Amino acid sequence: MGDRVKDQPDWLYLLREYYEMYRFLPAGGSRVIRSHQKQVREAINRLVKANPVLRETTSAELPVTAHLRRALDEGRTAALAPVARALDAVRGSLHWEYGYDRVPKGLAQSYGYAEIAGPNGPVPSSEVILGLVLFAPGCIYPAHAHTGITESYICLSGSVSENDYGVYAPGSSIYNPPGHAHRITVSDLEPALLAYAWIGAPEVLAGNKMVLGRPKG
Repeated sequence: MGDRVKDQPDWLYLLREYYEMYRFLPAGGSRVIRSHQKQVREAINRLVKANPVLRETTSAELPVTAHLRRALDEGRTAALAPVARALDAVRGSLHWEYGYDRVPKGLAQSYGYAEIAGPNGPVPSSEVILGLVLFAPGCIYPAHAHTGITESYICLSGSVSENDYGVYAPGSSIYNPPGHAHRITVSDLEPALLAYAWIGAPEVLAGNKMVLGRPKG
């Protein structure tokens, strides 16, 4: 049997940093967002207590990961510096991927995500998915939605806009209810690194399929 989470402190510290983000980041007075934050915290707490055996995953890079060093460097001087430092400790074990069968032209050079905890991540979990999304400067991430999944992003470095509604800088968060189509644009000057959390039924998380474009019906 392989190592458990608590046998590998770097992964344990990273999970704790995610927990702290969802504990201390403001909810802006929104009961819905506050409830989501609580759900994520409770799922992480159960995950740490369960102390699962780490899954053997192979590291993989994409063109966008050429921007990861810069994103982490910027993150170490921003509001969530402890998260950036914890990520730096495991960066060599991250498996970056697209999540789509067909990647739109241009997006293959400027986008990628890495699951940390979930059905496929190094830390097995059936009730929450935690991960990272990395965008190159100037990236336009087309509209997409997640059926049956409640999603939140937390900006670790850089800046983004969702659906052209405001600008999200380090330390800010975005909440997307299930089925909400969202389009992300990124600053022209710096990459953006976002943490994310997905909450949904285990069978939905296990079978999630990323789809670009607005859902029909």
